[in-house]
Amino acid sequence: MNFRELNTLRPDLAFIAHWVAPESHVLDLGCGDGVMLEYLQSDKRCSGYGVEIDDDKIPLCVNRGVSVIQQDLEAGLAMFSDNAFDTVLCLSALQMMKNVEGILSDIARVGREAIVSFPNFAYWPHRVALLRGRMPVSKSLPYEWYDTPNLRCATIKDFEELANRVGLEVLERVALHDGNPVNFLPNWRGSLAVFRFRKR
Repeated sequence: MNFRELNTLRPDLAFIAHWVAPESHVLDLGCGDGVMLEYLQSDKRCSGYGVEIDDDKIPLCVNRGVSVIQQDLEAGLAMFSDNAFDTVLCLSALQMMKNVEGILSDIARVGREAIVSFPNFAYWPHRVALLRGRMPVSKSLPYEWYDTPNLRCATIKDFEELANRVGLEVLERVALHDGNPVNFLPNWRGSLAVFRFRKR
């Protein structure tokens, strides 16, 4: 897979991929169908593993040539040693975790750097939906309240505060909308929050 194909399929992942150095050893938590790791392996010569719990996604990863471990992230990352990876990815999966602080601590332990993304609950259409008395449904939050896998709702400012509390150094942060960075009023206009960090 090349960059153009990734950008067509998932523009958010295409933006995030530029933060991953060529030839890095990568762990992709909640890797889904493995498209990010496939791109990193083929275009940036990275190596690594995906971790995914969904039975339906495992064959898709294998078909893409991605080494995948089927495991619930809530069980932790004890199988990996400290600093085992150059970069740990947790893209649009953090909001599905019960123990967010524990997962973040584990991510910072096993990776020299990490990149997480999550739907920004402060995105203006989400706020408008709440003002109308409804839970938001959008491209970044595509589920109804009764069938959503999302357990946590956070904003960019919420994550900054949590990162500071659990001892993470934020290296870069960006709000994206349709894969493009939002510079003006990012907490209002960005539908997806992306953070690159390391253990302080």
